[in-house]
Amino acid sequence: MSPVSARSIALYLCLLATLAAPTMAEVVVSEFGVLDDGRTSHLYRLTNASGSHAELTDLGALLVSLNVPDRDGEYTDVVLGFDNPKQYLTDSPFFGATIGRYANRIARGHFSLNGKDYPLAHNNPPNHLHGGAVGFDKRLWQGEVLDDSGEPAVRFNLLSKAGDEGYPGNLQVTVTYRLTAGNALKIDYRATSDADTVINLTHHSYFNLSGHRSGDVLAHQLQINADFYTPVDDTGIPTGEILSVRNTPFDFTEAKALSADLSADNAMLKAALGYDHNWVLRAAEFAGELALAATLTDSASGRQLRVSTTEPGLQVYTGNHLSGTVPGKEGFAYAKHAGVALEPQHFPDSPNQPHFPRTTLKAGATFHSRTVYQFSVID
Repeated sequence: MSPVSARSIALYLCLLATLAAPTMAEVVVSEFGVLDDGRTSHLYRLTNASGSHAELTDLGALLVSLNVPDRDGEYTDVVLGFDNPKQYLTDSPFFGATIGRYANRIARGHFSLNGKDYPLAHNNPPNHLHGGAVGFDKRLWQGEVLDDSGEPAVRFNLLSKAGDEGYPGNLQVTVTYRLTAGNALKIDYRATSDADTVINLTHHSYFNLSGHRSGDVLAHQLQINADFYTPVDDTGIPTGEILSVRNTPFDFTEAKALSADLSADNAMLKAALGYDHNWVLRAAEFAGELALAATLTDSASGRQLRVSTTEPGLQVYTGNHLSGTVPGKEGFAYAKHAGVALEPQHFPDSPNQPHFPRTTLKAGATFHSRTVYQFSVID
């Protein structure tokens, strides 16, 4: 055997060994971009042992990308977003964001706590939405890589000072993301306040299991573990009723395509231009225990997403106001229904609805919530 051919065989064997070796779980930190005020945002790339990876940024403690395999082992980014941080401040419909202090809507932009009225921004006229004009999604958090387990993880920290967007109490918040070897993205929220306040945190990624560039998600099948929902008025505020989903377009007790009843003759669907509603999860009476909330399935790619949470409600939003006019990642413009947001949270307007699960955080107490987005494949 010639020396050249021996060397070629050695290189080939080395390549095979490299390809066969498992991916090392790791977190790599890089610069995401410089904001207009000169501050630098960073990107945290979490890679698990199976090769899936998530990219998160300290701007908004948000998820920028999430690559998981389809039934053929091909990795694709399954969340909508932007390639640069500035667009998250100017163009974003809350892509991938951590939402706070209060996710969803508060009626007429005010609530009362301990006999005092707190006025808030009417940034979704006539209501308050997702924490106000400068919610948690537009704040630069402090990121730290965690090395206390074999799972790649990053924790984001934020101090929301008393009076921030009108809310009482100095609120210290942490959001921790972990990417497991089994392709689950675990999100843990913790918060404490030095004064009584209200809190409702959620994650706001828009999922498209065929890939963020693949068009609409109307063929995706959704099943929700909920027999009841909270109907809303034409501004998205709950009427206070808790109604059965049976014989309504809101019945997802059995899996069905998102398109199945989207065009139904229903005033609430017409007002919202699609689904943007809260479901009362079956495990709501056991709030605080992790339970399966919903399953989203894409038969085209074989990807399936199971959402588990400790929260009592699930807001489902079908990207009704995406216009296709703003370039997203890779220059792709996301049109209406290009993604679906599955947002575990407390109910909308709970501070003004005494019979809804409470969202008051007492001074000195600790708020904790967990959501798990578990990805897998089906035949």
